[in-house]
Amino acid sequence: QVQLVESGGGLVQAGDSLRVSCAASGGTLSSYNIGWFRQTPGKERLFVVGIASTGRITVNTDSVKDRFTISRDNAKNTVYLQMNSLKPEDTAVYYCAASSGTPWTLAHTTVRPYAYWGQGTQVTVSS
Repeated sequence: QVQLVESGGGLVQAGDSLRVSCAASGGTLSSYNIGWFRQTPGKERLFVVGIASTGRITVNTDSVKDRFTISRDNAKNTVYLQMNSLKPEDTAVYYCAASSGTPWTLAHTTVRPYAYWGQGTQVTVSS
């Protein structure tokens, strides 16, 4: 089964950019639907942006429109979350997740279809 490891989180200032990575082993990421989620203490894990196995990208426009994007490097078996113009409200633990076997649907903007999760990486944005 695929294993996911996030990296690249840290402390940044408002307005900065940051790229976090999700490296996979035990499976080929391009075969999976991949989602990036974030979670703050006491709150549910929320969808940020995702990339289907087909390459189609879906963004949570309510929260990260025009600021966050996702990309996939098949040679490195890694998916990236590029975050620009960061705001203090972007502070959270960011998780990548993988789902296999079904085409991308609206359900992939929720945690339900994802069987594989990384351990998360903390992103803190100071004002």
